[in-house]
Amino acid sequence: MGNALRFRDDAAHEEPAVTLDAFLGQTNATAVRLESDEDARKLIPQLGQLALIEIAFPKFRDGRGYSAARILREAGYTGELRAAGDVLVDQIPYMRRCGFDSFAPEADIDTAALERALSRYEHVYQKAADGRSPVWALRHG
Repeated sequence: MGNALRFRDDAAHEEPAVTLDAFLGQTNATAVRLESDEDARKLIPQLGQLALIEIAFPKFRDGRGYSAARILREAGYTGELRAAGDVLVDQIPYMRRCGFDSFAPEADIDTAALERALSRYEHVYQKAADGRSPVWALRHG
């Protein structure tokens, strides 16, 4: 694994994430891993017991994890949401907009390149899970 990144003030959750099937089959886990083909909505009834949801990105071009993150955040999940796998530096700003606040990339991320990517655009064009106001709302508000 590359360098882990967190954008949270709380302590990192250290419990290993269990599979979705294992989580749904028992009641005491506080960390779960969703594969890209699994439905995040299955977790909604148990969001309150979860401290970490890790979403797998098997290939950088697989965008299903973005949707899963947004579904979970819009359902009220406030715990750590980690993108794990083939995560590239230019994807992280968009992943943050969808609600990810933790990253476990396979390859190392250049921190200078990440800072440039995160600060590249001052305004956004649409609403997302991060709650930032789109530029049109700022202009007309």
